[in-house]
Amino acid sequence: MAVHSWVRCGAVQLHRREHVFQGSARLFGAELMSTSGAKLGHAHPPVTAGAPGSTRRPSLQPRRWNVYRVSALFILIVSAVVALVCALAVGGGAAPLQLADAGPLIRWGLPVSKLVVNLSAAGMGGVLFVALFTLRVEQRGFELALDVAAVSAAIFTVASAATGFFSFMVIFNPALDAGPEFGSQLGRYLVQTEGGRVWLMTTIAGAILAVLTFSVRSWGGTVTVALLALAALVPMGTQGHSGDEASHQQATTTIVIHILAAAIWLGGLLLLAVIRSVTPESEMATVLVRFSTIAVITFVLVAFSGTVRAAIGLENLGALASAYGLILIVKVVALTAIGVLGAIYRRRLLGRMRANPGDSKIFWLLLCAELGLMGIASGAAAALARTPPPILPEPVGALTPAQVLTGAPLPPEWTMSRWFTAWSPDVLWLVVAVLGLIFYVRAVLRLRARGHLWNPWRSVAWVAGTLLLVWITGGALSTYRSYIYSAHVLTVVILFVGVVPLLAAGAPMQLARTAAQRRGDGSRGGYEWVQGLVHSRGVRFVSAPVVAVPAAAALVWLLVSSGLLRWWAGDLLGRQMTTALVLLVGSLLVLGFVGDYEAARGPAAVRLLMILGLGVAMAAVSVYIITAGLMAADWFGAMGRTWGRTPVEDQDLGGVILAVGSASVLVLGGWAVLRTQREQTI
Repeated sequence: MAVHSWVRCGAVQLHRREHVFQGSARLFGAELMSTSGAKLGHAHPPVTAGAPGSTRRPSLQPRRWNVYRVSALFILIVSAVVALVCALAVGGGAAPLQLADAGPLIRWGLPVSKLVVNLSAAGMGGVLFVALFTLRVEQRGFELALDVAAVSAAIFTVASAATGFFSFMVIFNPALDAGPEFGSQLGRYLVQTEGGRVWLMTTIAGAILAVLTFSVRSWGGTVTVALLALAALVPMGTQGHSGDEASHQQATTTIVIHILAAAIWLGGLLLLAVIRSVTPESEMATVLVRFSTIAVITFVLVAFSGTVRAAIGLENLGALASAYGLILIVKVVALTAIGVLGAIYRRRLLGRMRANPGDSKIFWLLLCAELGLMGIASGAAAALARTPPPILPEPVGALTPAQVLTGAPLPPEWTMSRWFTAWSPDVLWLVVAVLGLIFYVRAVLRLRARGHLWNPWRSVAWVAGTLLLVWITGGALSTYRSYIYSAHVLTVVILFVGVVPLLAAGAPMQLARTAAQRRGDGSRGGYEWVQGLVHSRGVRFVSAPVVAVPAAAALVWLLVSSGLLRWWAGDLLGRQMTTALVLLVGSLLVLGFVGDYEAARGPAAVRLLMILGLGVAMAAVSVYIITAGLMAADWFGAMGRTWGRTPVEDQDLGGVILAVGSASVLVLGGWAVLRTQREQTI
């Protein structure tokens, strides 16, 4: 028996390796099937082959589709390279430097490698993301999507390493040799500088993803790899379109959104080109409908983030006449044209495919046009990263302590009017809130169209929760939380006892499960994703009160009184993580105490005791805050603030705010548990 199991395991591993090799070959139109592969039981025979023993000649249609596929990819690459070269010539991004010029190979190699990074990122993360929402895991196209991601991850790794190396050569221009001094300089750049660390992390992430994508074939593993692939693109957002503004917080956020949305958009187009030859006409029409929805969302995100980024980088409309502005206009025009072609997908292509399944010319025509325009936009984007933007006026005078610490001047005194007039919107959470409102309203309208009623107070709670989230992340608290400790604590408390309860009262999961259409073909849409998430073993475990309550108490301590306080309050990523973690842990608390897992929740008395324990833990942290010395003194105590309370007095106020928050947790938690218990007994 042991020998038999060992033989079966070896056969499975050999099958996987052979499948990945053959899948890589199929990307370029070679539909291969080896004899050993057939013996191991491939689920999918060659598309062009007839049945066993058949004398029928192979169909020429798959061969024609393979030519179309290669042509589409060729158009993408050529258009991207041509756009990159033209944009660099216009903007001077590859022009020789007056001092310490690294040479033409380095100057041109850097933007070219960055372009390869962008394109391979779409093939790595975007293809997997779209495949998870449009295809079944048993489909041949899903296997091809994994093959595309595997090859793209390998290319992404090499291109990221090359980009990091070229960046080092451009900045420091050392003498290229194999000696220890050159290696030491390169190592210091990769470890000690922000730009070097970004490309080092990106390269390592790409290498890990290359291994995972070659080995993972299950649905759950693909979900994990897709999320990791998209997360690997986030560090590149700190690079920006120009080094002068890479540290600007709004610019960084918008660039991250821009990169992720563009990668998913282009990845979907690549997926369509790859799976066309192995997907029946009826299924292809369904895939197009599903992708068109994703494309609309990504188009809006790309357009919005690009507009915000341009507003940050350009002082006025007159700057559009500069070389930087002209390249930006080309990119905008190309993306707009792609959006128009996407609308044609819905109106003409789908109807024509259903009416005449054998005619695929219009499909390839539109797809090649979209890929060509996307290549132009990608080439322009890579050139913008090397094109100097219009020079903005720099502040005159010595930097204030607040500017030294945060990179921004100290805001005006926090008066009563500033509660309503201070505004620094966070693009990320603004996008999340708007998308949440749109999906919620659409779901409610869909229920009404079916004749079902939805409690209007739930809708009111959801709208109020999203608006409160926008204000917390973009209003007065967002403006002052990096400078005033009590504002940071108040942000955490309102998120816990304000935003989370309001959003939970909106019952978004119940609405999604009620309004979303179920898919009967084995793929996963909104309903299937919500069901799979809510009822997964991992969510059941972490939402159990015995896990969620200690996690919430630890999170409160970590956010307001730990040694990471300066990072939570002052760093852009720290503030984003604060909001995300509070919303996540708060949602798990709600799910564990009043959700569907009655067996995991335990008796009402036990839940009340656990809520009491959470309130006591928060109160203990508040007492520690009041009695301790000044926390993060090198941050909150060094801002040079001359108005308002002293840092010590402000910290005491933060402790009082947290104490009020602990009382609110007791009241809200107790009321929710008792109300749920009463509803179950009726």
